[in-house]
Amino acid sequence: MTMDDIVKLVSEDEIPIIRLWFTDILGQLRGFAITPRELPEALESGLGFDGSSVEGFARIHESDLMAHPDPETFTLMPTEVDGARSAMMFCDLKTPEGQPYEGDTRYVLRRNLEKIARDGYTFFVGPELEYFYLKDNLQPQVLDEGGYFDASIVGVGSLLRKQAVQALEDIGVKVEYAHHEVAPSQHEIDLRYDHALTMADKVISYRFLVKEIAHQHGLYATFMPKPIFGVNGSGMHVHQSVFQGDKNLFFSPEGEYHLSKFAQSYIAGILTHIREITAVLNQWVNSYKRLVPGYEAPVYISWGQKNRSALVRVPRYRIGKEKSTRIELRSPDPACNPYLAFSVMLAAGMKGVQENYQLPPPIEENIYEMSPVDRHHHNISTLPGDLFEAVQEMEKSQLVRETLGDHVFNKFIDNKLIEWEDFRRQVSQYELEKYLPVL
Repeated sequence: MTMDDIVKLVSEDEIPIIRLWFTDILGQLRGFAITPRELPEALESGLGFDGSSVEGFARIHESDLMAHPDPETFTLMPTEVDGARSAMMFCDLKTPEGQPYEGDTRYVLRRNLEKIARDGYTFFVGPELEYFYLKDNLQPQVLDEGGYFDASIVGVGSLLRKQAVQALEDIGVKVEYAHHEVAPSQHEIDLRYDHALTMADKVISYRFLVKEIAHQHGLYATFMPKPIFGVNGSGMHVHQSVFQGDKNLFFSPEGEYHLSKFAQSYIAGILTHIREITAVLNQWVNSYKRLVPGYEAPVYISWGQKNRSALVRVPRYRIGKEKSTRIELRSPDPACNPYLAFSVMLAAGMKGVQENYQLPPPIEENIYEMSPVDRHHHNISTLPGDLFEAVQEMEKSQLVRETLGDHVFNKFIDNKLIEWEDFRRQVSQYELEKYLPVL
């Protein structure tokens, strides 16, 4: 739609509210609403706001920023959101001089996609986001005791998930699968693969709609990686592939697992650089409560096809489905910033392609059942064990600095170190129960 098309549609449909969205450095949704009267100016020149109050954005002396709505993202929102017709657009953030704002994480992803586009490449992703429905946001009280693919009882959570799927379809987000996950009250909605920038926008919309629909029913949806002790946490497995025109560069009819040399080097890049990009894929203290053995989340750096304990899995090739050849990175969680997450996994993979990294042999055994000696024999290392270790790895990474840009790189690390220090000062219930009676 052109700008004129949008203005005309808003006028003819008498849409009273247009939401303008962007995210902060941590991927949290920010934005404001405007009336149709302000829409032409917003589309033509952008609208100003104070960036110094947004997490990780500008300092006070350089606070003025402009939000420029992206017409390609114009979407009519489901009536459930506002109780009336409303619309939404994602924004690109710019300086008052009209230059892209280096703290805009949507711009970070766009810049990295434009870099590979010079060679004719397009990056596609298909994320699988897991989340929990809970009774409130104070205590993790579940709504059901269902398990993986449970369809025996249509509970409240299933109805909420069905409404979320319909809302996503209503705004043009194509859903492939939706089902109950392994843990009680845990659900998953998988999105059909798309161009990475479009998909990052969709992830933000997904999280908003799932939480909003739950809220309207007096319940709570959370994408927290590990909200409940003793059960599986929530991941965001990301299926990814690189195309050149209509050709999937990951496919080869002769390659092992039908993987091309391009794909093999891409996987090798992910494996080689995974420790330094983990802080971006798993950006919260709580993220590392999920990344522990025994709960289906990857801990060990390896790859395979049948092996669901591996970090990278290669889904089986289906005859005649060359375009579906892809890899699945299993470590990210759904609370990450998708713009930054897609950026660093692409950069790591393409580094492997550019420098012709060699892919180590696959591991098809259950790595969790291996002894430390066996893991050492197979040269299997581990992901960082906590946020601080992950940030230390990120700080040393020239790859991540170049991918994110100095502003986002430094602000992200500063924020995460503050979070870690806050966490270190806390006295947990575990410590009280374990030590208070005996020390």
